[in-house]
Formats: sequence, C-alpha cells, structure tokens
Amino acid sequence: MKVDRFDFTLPSERIALRPATPRDAARMLVLNGAATHDAGVRDLPRVLRAGDLLVFNDTRVIPAQLEGKRGNATIGATLHKREGPRRWRTFIRNAKRLHDGDAIDFGNGVSATASDRAEDGSFALDFAGDEPVELLLARAGQMPLPPYIASKRPTDARDAEDYQTMFAREAGAVAAPTAALHFTPDLLAAIEAAGIGHATLTLHVGAGTFLPVKAEDTDEHRMHAEWGRIDQATADRLNAVRAAGGRVIAVGTTSLRLIESATSEDGVIRAFEGDTAIFITPGYRFRGIDGLMTNFHLPRSTLFMLVSALMGLDRMQAAYAHAIESGYRFYSYGDASLLLPERSR
Repeated sequence: MKVDRFDFTLPSERIALRPATPRDAARMLVLNGAATHDAGVRDLPRVLRAGDLLVFNDTRVIPAQLEGKRGNATIGATLHKREGPRRWRTFIRNAKRLHDGDAIDFGNGVSATASDRAEDGSFALDFAGDEPVELLLARAGQMPLPPYIASKRPTDARDAEDYQTMFAREAGAVAAPTAALHFTPDLLAAIEAAGIGHATLTLHVGAGTFLPVKAEDTDEHRMHAEWGRIDQATADRLNAVRAAGGRVIAVGTTSLRLIESATSEDGVIRAFEGDTAIFITPGYRFRGIDGLMTNFHLPRSTLFMLVSALMGLDRMQAAYAHAIESGYRFYSYGDASLLLPERSR
C-alpha cells in the first residue's frame, strides 16, 4: 500500500508533553465493533468482560541516550538493540564525524569504541571496562524521550518515573511500552475485581520505533528487529483464555507484535524467545489477539499501519479525526484507545 494513505494532519498542540495525573485519569476512545464512544481509562473494568485477559510488556527502559566527544566532535548516541554483553547497536547523531575504530568519551568514566557501520547508518558500540553496562548507563545516560517530546523540552527528573510503567522489571528497552503507562495499582485491582486477568511478556523496544517510514510503499519498508520472550506458562494461559471464550487484549503494540510473532497459523500461541521484525499492515490476518489498547500514533508510522490493519484504514482515519477534533492528547504521554474488532474464531 502507498504510505501516504496513512497520513493525517496533527496540530502540534495535541502532542502531550507530560502524562495525565494520576496516570489512569487519561481519556480513552473505544472502538468496539462498529460502535465508537468516548470514555476514560478508568472505564476499562466495565468496557471489558469477565474472562478477558490483558497482556502487558514488562520491559524496563534504560537511560539509553548518551552525549559524548570524538576528539572535538560532539556525538549523540541512542542505543537500539543489545548485540552482546558489552555491545549495543546504536543510532548516531553526527555520524559523518564517526568512523570504525573511533573511541567516544561519554564522560563520567564511560567510553565506547565504534565499529561495524550498517547500511542504516547505525554503529556497534563496544563499551570499555569491566563494569556492567547498566552501571555505565546509570552514570552517563539519560532517559530516551521520543523526539517529538525531546525537541520541545529537556528531559528532567520526572521523566525517570513518568516514562516507566508499573510493570517494568526486565531492563533493556530504549522506549517505553506507553499504553501501559496509564495503569495504576488501583486500576489493576478494579480490573481484577471485575474478573479480568492480566499476564506479562517481555519485548525490549528499540529506537527503531521512532524512525520515519521513508519508503513510498509499505512493501519497501524493513522493520528493525527487537528481542522478545513469552514463556511456556504464559503461552498456555493465553491459549486457555481464548479456549474458554475470553479475549486476549494486548496492552500496547509491542505486546501485540510479540504475541502475533509467537502464534502459529492454527491460532496456537507458543513459547517464544528471540528476535522479531514483524511488520503488520492492512491485509494481515490476526491470529493471537482479540483486541488492543494503545495510544495515538504518528502519521505515516508503522504503528498507525498496525492499528489500521486491526480496525480498517478508513475506520482509523475517522477515529483519529474525531480524536483530534475532541481534544485527545497524542503520542507517548497522551491518551489511549481501545480497539475491539468484530471477529469470529
């Protein structure tokens, strides 16, 4: 499909620079079958059904944004994907000043050597020393806010908490699974009291999630791989929910992409550990999920393509037009949507 079919105009004032306070006070646009209505995140216990299951991503965002020097040149680095104990595939700002073998000094006793430049312009960074890389990043790194927020205000101490979900346990993401930012212990307790379960999986979100789609046709775009894991017990539980007539609702596109990567053609979700570069566009047949809770995404993005595959492109264009007109807040710190397609299994 032509990428420009996924375009829309978003006024800049609709981009949220801070999350709702408290988190579960965010608004939520519900697309349930053919119906559309305005609600709030706190309405989830009554919008969903007893027997449904919410699936959260328990990845934890690391301070993956680094600023350093290669000689007199300032080099910006955004870690993307771990390739070894001390090696990270990294997107570089001012890459024309960096070559294989160059050392970058990030300050605070943290340095790395660049190598293996890829076609997409990324480098591998090998961190020096014996300390765990996590300790080095804690000293020299910053929380990697999305460009559409970082370009409007600096990262601050609030973001260290705001940009982390209540489920964050497994360190390794360089972007938050933002749909889960809306959840609080009180909301989760209300959901459980309504007979709605929850489970977790792990997908370490990479910086590639923020890269623009430069191709003119979706067939020409290539996704960056991200590492994920679903253990056997979780896979069995998801299958049991669906077998009993419940719905598996992915909280966030990261959870959805991993579940779909782990689901076979016969609709059975299996244990999974490894990389996924799944790219979901209209025409895709969903096998493992029955709905999605997600934030509002960028125009022409792979994530807007994904929600259009789930609900239909015309439907999502109309829903986003309504959201813009109605003052919904967009992107990582913005409001939510709940997408429940009419499907039979």
